[in-house]
Amino acid sequence: MATKQNLNGSGLALGIAVGVAIGTAIGVAMDNIGVGIGVGIGIGIALGIAWSAAFEKRRNPPS
Repeated sequence: MATKQNLNGSGLALGIAVGVAIGTAIGVAMDNIGVGIGVGIGIGIALGIAWSAAFEKRRNPPS
């Protein structure tokens, strides 16, 4: 069973993974994979923070 600490980081890890995939596609399209991966990591961090907050809110609804 996963602990609360493990679940808190899961949104960020998922976001970064998705962001790197998106960034790689952007980099291939721009013919500059390094820049694309950097942009993707930035997008992934933003997505990950949003997903982590949503996961936390779903787990602990306000009373």
